[in-house]
Amino acid sequence: MTLTISHQDRYSRGQLILRFFLGLWSAILSFVTFWVVLFTAHFPKGIFDYQIKLNRWGIRMEAALMNLVDGYPPFGLDAVSDKVAFDVPRPERVSRGLTILRVLFGAFYVGIPHGVCLLVRAIASLVLMIVAWFAVLFTGKYPAKMHEFIVGTCRWSLRVNLYLGYFTDAYPAFSGKP
Repeated sequence: MTLTISHQDRYSRGQLILRFFLGLWSAILSFVTFWVVLFTAHFPKGIFDYQIKLNRWGIRMEAALMNLVDGYPPFGLDAVSDKVAFDVPRPERVSRGLTILRVLFGAFYVGIPHGVCLLVRAIASLVLMIVAWFAVLFTGKYPAKMHEFIVGTCRWSLRVNLYLGYFTDAYPAFSGKP
């Protein structure tokens, strides 16, 4: 997995409704993916591509809402951004055993340890976002180390979500580093 969000700064009812239905469709596809992976050990390419495009769109929006980049995020699942990049290689095979393990025990062996660490890190990121907001307001610059820490929190959280969503069999690292 790779995630980069360029160092920078800066909402519609229609888009809100669109996001809801795209998210609902994503949840349905996640349910279907579980069963397909369980029986075939393969993540269907079309579903994989849709889910990654939806994640990419969400990350572009999140980066803008967290003031990590300036400008309105490019709209649509096929849009690209010169400021935010996210890519995940499609796995050749997905472990059936790990799929069952994630469904039955993922909350324990992934959710608890990563959740505790990410909660602490999310609180720290929130504090840094507030400090950075004032820094940008008064200086026009987003402190690079704060930006790096917040992007690292996003990266770590994405790794956990990708693992629990069957996109990878690699257990997520306890790190926000690339």
